[in-house]
Amino acid sequence: MRIVFELSAEPRNDQGKGASRRLRHAGKVPAIVYGGSAAPANISLSHQKLLLVIDNQKFYSTIVNVDVAGTKQAVIVKDVQMHPAKNAVVHVDLLRVFEDQPLRVHLPIRFLNEATSPGVKLQGGTVSHVRSDIEIQCLPKDLPESVEVDMGQMSINASVKLSDLKLPAGVTIPELVHGHDAPVVVINAPRVDKEAEAEAAAAAEAKPAAGKAAAKPAAAAKAPAKK
Repeated sequence: MRIVFELSAEPRNDQGKGASRRLRHAGKVPAIVYGGSAAPANISLSHQKLLLVIDNQKFYSTIVNVDVAGTKQAVIVKDVQMHPAKNAVVHVDLLRVFEDQPLRVHLPIRFLNEATSPGVKLQGGTVSHVRSDIEIQCLPKDLPESVEVDMGQMSINASVKLSDLKLPAGVTIPELVHGHDAPVVVINAPRVDKEAEAEAAAAAEAKPAAGKAAAKPAAAAKAPAKK
């Protein structure tokens, strides 16, 4: 398994709001490790070290090694609860990873050649990112860092669906197994300003009418004067 992050942890026996509050005052974050045949384990992590990695997208889509008192366990991050009013981690949920058991992870989608696609560069279309990440299933050894979408050949009104994605061997999309082939990205036609279009049409109609009105006095001027 490819390990990207490593975290040191300590076991914790005290539970409840009071115990969690004391941990946070000590610069620790309560966390839980669960999954597999073993019972869930309550641990604590360094708040300072968590703040260094939680803004990295890879932290949520790669395998993390957690060292609990010398015993290492591979996990993936299932949830990071943040404080609603300040930049502080409240709780972390970690799922155990085993080499022979498939895992399900949300991976970020990387959109390539977006600005140079014909639909955008030549036809003036606008890109709509329907998805920014996607859930995949695979064994830990097959876990990619992201899913790439090459938009280099996309024209206006073209779209890429889940079934169009090119995935590495051993990687599947659970949604497709259940028949849900949703769009991932679409290049839409330029929006037409209906109000501006109506004003332009009204102005075009008004020009001939004004020309005819101006022609009448000129015709009258050519009439011979009565004797």
